[in-house]
Amino acid sequence: MNAASSPNNSLDRAIGLFHQVAPGPALVGPEEPAVAGLVPFSSVDWPGHLSAVVFIGGCPWRCGYCHNPHLQSRRAQYHWPALCSWLETRRGLLDAVVFSGGEPLSERMLPQMIAAVRTMGFKVALHTAGIYPNRLAEILPDLNWVGLDIKTHAKGHDALTGRERSHAPAAASLELMLESGVPFECRTTWSPAWLSEAELLALAQDLAARGVVQYAVQNYRVKPDIAPTAWLSTAARQQLQSWFRCFEYR
Repeated sequence: MNAASSPNNSLDRAIGLFHQVAPGPALVGPEEPAVAGLVPFSSVDWPGHLSAVVFIGGCPWRCGYCHNPHLQSRRAQYHWPALCSWLETRRGLLDAVVFSGGEPLSERMLPQMIAAVRTMGFKVALHTAGIYPNRLAEILPDLNWVGLDIKTHAKGHDALTGRERSHAPAAASLELMLESGVPFECRTTWSPAWLSEAELLALAQDLAARGVVQYAVQNYRVKPDIAPTAWLSTAARQQLQSWFRCFEYR
């Protein structure tokens, strides 16, 4: 196989064609999805699957540690029809499409977007903080996997998200996941600045007692490429490992 026809070059050409039809950052109305970003190839956003990650612009929460604050506003970087055309070229090369954000459930056209992706033959995963449990319930039958953020305990939830009564919808979404039978992972971004190690363990123990089998703790980083501000103790990691069928420390 020569260099001109290699899979990598083919992927580069496909991405290049896709970016040519990108409108650039702009506010969008309700008639067009707020497609704010794309990772064309990922092996980590849905563990065990090769996925494209579609980022939705818009989130009502204002978590102080958010790594994607530019996705808090409802803005579009790409036209959804153009992205669908690009995804057509990925059939047989990718397993799935992951919708992330921002908060993807903030997008009212998400059910139609999921239907379009499934029609192409892709599996579908969702990253969510569980902000809109009614919308989650609507699309759950069409999801293959969910990554559900568990921010912190109920008492500290509002301070972390910057919004009042933010714990109730997250708790309702967790109940939906536990009852649905859809595979999912709970994950907590951790720093002792807002959650002590003992509080994290108490939170995790409660999740395990309620039936969560897959859990991840993600160290807080000021920037993704900077070392974490703190590390869990070995004893805490061993305890977490013992409570869950699948535990990851990231």
